[in-house]
Amino acid sequence: MKLLRVGAKGFEKPAAIDDQSVLRDLSSVTGDIDGQLLGDPVALQTVQSALASGTLPELDADRIGAPIARPGKVIGIGLNYTDHAADIGAAIPERPVVFLKPGTTINGPYDPIELPRGSEATDHEVELGVVIGQRLRDCADPVAALGAVGGYVTANDITERSRNAGEPTWAKGKSYDTFTPIGPWLVTPDEVAEPQSLSLQLWVNGERRQSSTTRNMVAGVGELLVYLSSLMTMEPGDLVLTGTPGGVAAGRLEPKPYLRDGDVVVAEVAGLGRQQTLATGVRG
Repeated sequence: MKLLRVGAKGFEKPAAIDDQSVLRDLSSVTGDIDGQLLGDPVALQTVQSALASGTLPELDADRIGAPIARPGKVIGIGLNYTDHAADIGAAIPERPVVFLKPGTTINGPYDPIELPRGSEATDHEVELGVVIGQRLRDCADPVAALGAVGGYVTANDITERSRNAGEPTWAKGKSYDTFTPIGPWLVTPDEVAEPQSLSLQLWVNGERRQSSTTRNMVAGVGELLVYLSSLMTMEPGDLVLTGTPGGVAAGRLEPKPYLRDGDVVVAEVAGLGRQQTLATGVRG
C-alpha cells in the first residue's frame, strides 16, 4: 500500500492510493498513519481490505504532509556509502555511525526547507527512510529485523554543516525544524521486494547532484536494524535514515554549492515517490 497524510499542517487526514491511482480517504478506518496503525496487523488488514473494496470516498489533496505522524525517534546513520565518505575525506567506520534528530525536524514532501539564521553550509542528503512497524530489541538476525519494517519513505537529511565543524557530534547541524522532509508516501514492505536495489537521486535547480543505489550501502537495512536494536528499543513509528551516497555539496569543489534561498530540491527513491522542496530564508 501507498499510505499518506493530506491536508493543512497539523490537521492531516490519513489517505491511501488505490490500484487505479485514486486518492482515497481512510478516516473511516483509521485515525492516522502512525506507529499505532503500523504496529497493529489487524488494523492494517482492515485498511487494506477497505482500500481494495473501492468504496472509500475519493479525496482532494491541496497539501500532502509527512506520511508518518509523530515518529518517536528519528535515527540517522552517517557515512554508510563509501563514495560519500570519500567525498568528505572520512574513513569508512568499523561500526555504523548513529545520531538522533528531533521529531520537530519532520517536514512534508512539498513544504519549504527553512534555512536557519546565519546559514553558511546547508546541504542536501537523499536517503532511504525506514519506518519501524514492530517493536525491535536485541535482534541478531538481519532477515528477522527486516520483518519489523512497517514501510519505506523517500527522505532528505538536511544538514547545516557549519554547525557541525569541530563538534564531537552532528546533532547541532541536523536538528533544525523542517530538516527532514519525508514522503510523499509510506510504501508498505509488500511493495518493496528488495530494499537493497533501490535507486536514489537528487537534483538542485534541475542539476542532478546525487545518483546511486542502496546496494552501495556499507551496511544494509537488515544489518543496520540489528545494530540499532542492540543499542535501543525501536518502536512502531520510529524512523531510520539509512545514510546518503556521494554528491553532497560538501564534497564538491569550491565554491561549494550549498543550498541558498530560492533553490528547488527534488529527491527521489525509486518506487517511493518524488518530493520537491523549496529552500527559503535569509543567509548571513
